[in-house]
Parts: sequence; structure tokens; C-alpha cells
Amino acid sequence: MLPALYISHGSPMLAIDPGPTGAAFDALGERLRAQPPRAVLAVSAHWIYSTLAVSSRERQEAWHDFGGFPRELYALRYDAPGSPALAARVKALVEAAAIPGAGFVGEDDERPLDHGAWMPMRHFFPNADVPVVQLALNPYLSPAIQIEIGRALAPLREEGVLVLASGSFTHNLQEVFGSGSRRDQHGPQPEPYVEAFRGWMRDALDEALATGDTRCIADYRAQAPYARRAHPTDEHLLPFYVALGAALGPRTAGAGTPAARVARVADEVTYGVLAMDSFVFEGIGTGTPLRAAA
Repeated sequence: MLPALYISHGSPMLAIDPGPTGAAFDALGERLRAQPPRAVLAVSAHWIYSTLAVSSRERQEAWHDFGGFPRELYALRYDAPGSPALAARVKALVEAAAIPGAGFVGEDDERPLDHGAWMPMRHFFPNADVPVVQLALNPYLSPAIQIEIGRALAPLREEGVLVLASGSFTHNLQEVFGSGSRRDQHGPQPEPYVEAFRGWMRDALDEALATGDTRCIADYRAQAPYARRAHPTDEHLLPFYVALGAALGPRTAGAGTPAARVARVADEVTYGVLAMDSFVFEGIGTGTPLRAAA
């Protein structure tokens, strides 16, 4: 069974100034390439749509969906294969689950990979030789519904597909750019509210994995400290819930399945406010508490 990942992809600058997070992603890539998947399903905060859709391109390309960055960033490419067959499988799994608000999955054979997908893929599979399919994120669906979408996708993990959810554990861009002068990406001390928020989330994750009860963590917006400051809008956290659902697995999972376990593989806070917490979920169902970054 392949893992499910939640990756904080950070600023586009991470692609040319990777720092400690890039080194952590490279190390994770070595692990992933030791048991390479037959394909990757990416769910990124940068493909948001009013319904679900899946990319059905035969060949992917990197979309530089950002502006105002150094020229060298726009020269980066990621021309991985697509997989219409996997796109059809994703569509079938999600539609069969009959999840409220997610009962239909469209197909898009034109949209390229956004940077939330291709940036981590460059660390994990730098030869761009693993097929990639992307599933759009509907930001109007609650964290609880995103968990159910992840549960519907969980069978892919036993079919050789790596589930890669990509966002940011905290994401307040106003505090990165709003003063008119951007902070250094690597090195600034984390703001106290970031530490309070990510600490609550990690405790809530432990509870969800230990008990299977996701009500607390799904209600983060009301219960987590500084939730609205950490996420003025929550599209960058919603992929986390898809990964969590894929880790918990189908509600019909029975005895004999390996217990879920999670490791945090990156924990830098870039610019002092963008938490890069990234998680590898292995096994499935309820399991053991969070381990520290490797």
C-alpha cells in the first residue's frame, strides 16, 4: 500500500531557493523512488473549481500560474505523462461514493499542472517519468466532505497510485507581502500564532488517527486558535483533509488492514508565517500518534 501525502508547497520561490524544506522533500523523494508508484494523483490548492474535475491529458506540462518572480522560475518545466485511464478511475471512485456536493466529476483534457502539483513532483520524481493526474478542489465543500472524498480515493493506494495533496499548513499571504517588503524566505522566527495553530492541528490529528473521530479536526475553523489568521481563506488547508481521508480509508475497511501512522517530514516556517508542515500517512484506518520530522 502506497502512502498518502500532504505537502505544504510554500512560495513558488521554493523551486529555486529550496532551503531546509527542499532538502526534506529530496529525502522523501528518495524514499518514494525506492518503491515507485505507477502514477500520482495530485490534489492542489491551486486548482479550485465550483465542482470536481479531473485532468485527462495524455501529456502534462508545468503551468507557471504566478507572477512577479525571477525569470529563472518561469524556465522550469515538468513534462510528465498524464493518464486518462487513472482519470477515469478517479471519476468512477468519487462518483460511486455519492458524497453530498461531490456527486459529479468532470473531465478536463486541457488544463496543465499548477505549481502546487509540479513543484513537489520535481523533488519526488525529477525525471518526470511517473504519470500524473490532477483532481480539482472544490473550496465550497467543508473539511468533513473533503475527508469523505479522500476516503473514496483510498483504494488507489492499493492500486499503485500515490495520493499527493498539496497546500500550505498556514497561508496568510498578506503577512508575507503586505508590508511592501518581503521577509527572507528561510530563517525568520515563526510568528507565535503560527506555532499555536500548528500545535493545535497536530494534537487534533493525533486524536483523529487514534480514534477515527474527525469531528474536532474538521471543525478547525471554529476550534483552532488563530484559525482565521492562519487561513483567511481555507483552500490551502483543504487538501490536508483529502490526505487524511485517504489515510483513514473506506468506512468498510475491516480487520487485518495495517494501522495508520503518520510522520511529519518537513516543519520549517518560511517567511516566519508560512508553515511547511508536510505529512506522510502510511497504513490505513486508526493508528499511532504523530512522529516528529525526519
